[in-house]
Amino acid sequence: MEDVYKELASRIGLGQSQRIADLWRFIANPEEARLLLALPGNAPALAERLGIPEPEVAAMLHALFIKGVVFPSAKTDPPTYKMSRDLVQFHDASILWPDAPREFLDLWQEFMEAEWPEVAVAFSQMMPRPFTRVIPVGVTIQAKTHILAFEDVKEIIENAKTISVTKCTCRLTAHKCDKKLEACLQINRGAEYNIARGTGRRLSKKEALDIVREAEQDGLIHVVMNKQEVDQFICNCCPCCCQTMPILIQRGISVVEPSRFAASVDPATCSSCGTCLDRCYFSAITLGEEGPAVVDQTKCMGCGLCMVTCPTESISMVEVRAADYVPQKLFG
Repeated sequence: MEDVYKELASRIGLGQSQRIADLWRFIANPEEARLLLALPGNAPALAERLGIPEPEVAAMLHALFIKGVVFPSAKTDPPTYKMSRDLVQFHDASILWPDAPREFLDLWQEFMEAEWPEVAVAFSQMMPRPFTRVIPVGVTIQAKTHILAFEDVKEIIENAKTISVTKCTCRLTAHKCDKKLEACLQINRGAEYNIARGTGRRLSKKEALDIVREAEQDGLIHVVMNKQEVDQFICNCCPCCCQTMPILIQRGISVVEPSRFAASVDPATCSSCGTCLDRCYFSAITLGEEGPAVVDQTKCMGCGLCMVTCPTESISMVEVRAADYVPQKLFG
């Protein structure tokens, strides 16, 4: 039976990882594992293929949906189910499994500490572009430069049809800080999926904007998928628990791209107070003995957190990359 879980790990590109195989063992019993390996398919076809009564197959598919490892397509009737397509989807969805035991979450964190950095290096070498990108603050302080719709966090929320919030999967497993746990916004398709699963709480636009405002004030970085259409999530990431930020900050491994903007300091009004130094996680700001603060725009991720707390409003975000820097589609 060990081979079944190794095969599931292989299906998401991690056949060499015993921890990933063990995570699959936590979440799927042997019969469910066999069903997963038979995907894609719909309940009637899978029942015939596996020799299991259709009601039992349907019940297993529903249970695996709640656990976050199968995904139904509404494009077919009956729905066609697929299993997790890759490590990131397996991580983000399964951690929100409502009945996940603490041992399951701890094993995920063990994987992230021991194996994720090396896996992330491989990802960064295989992918033409990082799969996520930073977008700048936009609720606490309005940008003074031209922000396009796909990078304006306020406009993304205002234009969303459906919004939900989930717990941050990274802080749920790592728990290295006391930043807000229920902080990961899901947009449109992502929201509908999490509401259907029972892992997301439906939000009004005002409630979503309040969460974003609190995130900006609390020093959390807005991160979305690296494409122009934002229809999945707005993560509010900390520098210690997030799957992308610590490996960038500590090891220089980039699976997240900067925004199109960088911070700029007005030397005429900067008071050299140093507040911005604490807000910058990327060592992009320095302060000489006599000031003013100076931004290394090659290190700046364009998140705008330094701008939020500047007491003299001396920091602005300036455009340093063209509009077509953000790809039309993922990996575009």
